[in-house]
Amino acid sequence: MSDNVRILATGLKFPEAPVAMADGSVIVGEIGGGVVTRIAPDGTKTTLSRPGGGPNGLAVGPDGALYLCNNGGSVYEDPNHSFLATAPLPDYTHGSIQRIDPRTGEAKTLYTHVNGHKLSAPNDIVFDTHGGFYFTDLGKRFAHHRDHGGLYYALPDGSRVEELVYPILSPNGVALSPDGRTVYIADTETSRLVAYDVIAPGKVKVNGFPAIYGGRLVCGLPGYQKFDSMAVEANGNVCVATLITGHITVIAPDGRVVRQAKMPDVYPTNICFGGPDMRTAYITLSAEGSVGVMQWPEPGLRLNHNA
Repeated sequence: MSDNVRILATGLKFPEAPVAMADGSVIVGEIGGGVVTRIAPDGTKTTLSRPGGGPNGLAVGPDGALYLCNNGGSVYEDPNHSFLATAPLPDYTHGSIQRIDPRTGEAKTLYTHVNGHKLSAPNDIVFDTHGGFYFTDLGKRFAHHRDHGGLYYALPDGSRVEELVYPILSPNGVALSPDGRTVYIADTETSRLVAYDVIAPGKVKVNGFPAIYGGRLVCGLPGYQKFDSMAVEANGNVCVATLITGHITVIAPDGRVVRQAKMPDVYPTNICFGGPDMRTAYITLSAEGSVGVMQWPEPGLRLNHNA
């Protein structure tokens, strides 16, 4: 299936978080470059914003602005593998949630702490129909230790941020089911997809032992592979970017692996859907620093507030 992937743009520094726009462009964060980049349908790249740090997850909010999970930035010492971080940036203090004005590129920091604790490395973000957003914090990796990760909920006006589930080993992608009643997280190191029932806006049911991270285990893959970020099809299947093996793994809500789409890269980090029929898939291919585009066999779920 990788033969069907057309490379749209190259020369990107650890691309992540593709957002398909109504004008046919796609916006990505360049974690290794500290910038947010717009890619035109012809592959032309322009810098939209320079928030610094490590621009990770992106989503369009109810006000039309872009909301960014900034992981605070990392050092990449091997120029041939710029997706493999060795340490935080020397001036790293915390991660943050930022609002980016799509017209001016101005980046405004909304959140850096929750309940007095720093945000370590915010990773991915998804808005609900009520205008708030769920986001994951992957946790920062240091030379001899790492921070825990977690699942959070916040409002885009900077007035409220809450810790929903903590600790989680390595929560990466986050997504909502089509009816908004389930929040999914992809745990990187265990390659497991975990689900939480939404009981109210910004509230999830957290179960006790032996539940995995307080949620329901939907699917886990064997062997050496890792889950990154994800998107949802209109039918409810979850498409998880799968590292090392280089696939997009499509998982049904009941845990069945529906199919695996082979990518031309061992480090596909994320996927989003766009186009008139929502069957144009954009995939960030981070080992090679490129963005691929292909026709997807099923329409993707149209994200809340993303026209």
